[in-house]
Amino acid sequence: MYKRLSAVLFPIVTLFMIGAFVWGYQENQEKNAVLIKAENQYQRAFHDLSYHMDRLHSELGNTLAVSSTSNAMHRKGLINVWRLTSEAQNEINQLPLTMLPFNKTEDFLSRISNFSYQTSMRNLDKEPLSQDEFKNLKALYKNSADITKDLQTVQSKVIQNRLRWMDVESAMATEEKALDNTIIDGFKTVDKRVGEYPELNWGPAVSSIYDKRSVKMLSGVSVSKEDIKRKAAKFADAGSKASIQVTENGKGTDWESYTATVKSKNLPAIVSMDFTKKGGLLISYHDNRKIGKKSVTIKQAKEKANQFLNKKGYKDMTAVTADQYGNMGNLTYVSVQDGVLIYPEKITVRVGLDNGEVTGFQASDYVYEHKGKRNLPKPKMTIDEVRKKINPEFKETYSRLALIKDDQSKETLCYEFGGNINGARYRLYMDASDGSEKIVEELKSSDQQAAVK
Repeated sequence: MYKRLSAVLFPIVTLFMIGAFVWGYQENQEKNAVLIKAENQYQRAFHDLSYHMDRLHSELGNTLAVSSTSNAMHRKGLINVWRLTSEAQNEINQLPLTMLPFNKTEDFLSRISNFSYQTSMRNLDKEPLSQDEFKNLKALYKNSADITKDLQTVQSKVIQNRLRWMDVESAMATEEKALDNTIIDGFKTVDKRVGEYPELNWGPAVSSIYDKRSVKMLSGVSVSKEDIKRKAAKFADAGSKASIQVTENGKGTDWESYTATVKSKNLPAIVSMDFTKKGGLLISYHDNRKIGKKSVTIKQAKEKANQFLNKKGYKDMTAVTADQYGNMGNLTYVSVQDGVLIYPEKITVRVGLDNGEVTGFQASDYVYEHKGKRNLPKPKMTIDEVRKKINPEFKETYSRLALIKDDQSKETLCYEFGGNINGARYRLYMDASDGSEKIVEELKSSDQQAAVK
């Protein structure tokens, strides 16, 4: 009996063992293949990073080598600098450096990228490189040489010692190992050196990209929690018996604010509002009521939103876009002064399409950009002169004057043209001083037409 049972089970067990061995071998092979592929990708990204940083250094040198009046060569050089910097940023993102402090180098490359792009895009014949910008290029040339040398040192050690990037991930998981890792130490050296560079004058166009809005930008004095309670009760029409809780956010930072939560019999649901601590300005408003089935049009909702803003003290605002998402509508409003749309002063309003009532809005752009009455420039070209510069296939539906912020964050007076081309709807913003195109914007929603009528 035992012999017969063994004769049956032994082959079965043997087959299972062989199958398990084959399966384990295949799993191991597949795992190794994945690891090898990842290692190859890391090695390629690292060597490409070193190569592009070297090229970046050379391109900066080429740009400085030509005559100070060679505007065409300056443009070409700056475009190449922007392209190479973008390549280097992309390669850094492919490396396993998420746990490693390398943010100073990434920020440095980002600023070079924005500086070279913004400078190359302007009309260098009318506005050639300034002495400060040449000074920047010389500093970047020297700094990029240092970074390239440090990366090449790491690269040499990687090749000589056959170091693996896969070991970097495991080394970063334990601090003790990370301290002795050649690759990690090399990148820390680069980042430390970059952090010691003196701050450059990047100019307002680049600096504005990195400027963070803070309470320091606002006028007025700091307000108390009791002040916020009064402001919240008044704005929400909550009545004298409302229950209002106020919490302070970001104490001691540049983003100090208050959040007010309002409960009242006068309100269908809890309302929450955010205010700046300095000046007590309303940043956002949110009504938590449940939205029912859609029963009003986006046009009717816009009329309700107009009434709401006017009642709450936001005068001279007009809707420029209107989008519909299910039973909700989102409208964007901007200020109007002397018939000119002031796009930096923007408020986004959310409306329930069950009854058209406003359920919330976001006014941070308005809070930080509203400057009272502006000294608006006069157009140097007529609208008909600018219209001649538009693609003849563009079918215009409306036009108006607008103040926008261009790619260099400069406020620019433009003629705004709405219309159709290539089966899609667009807005074109043309500089009112020279007729150049500042922004081209495709409009996605069919409901947006309701906002411009």
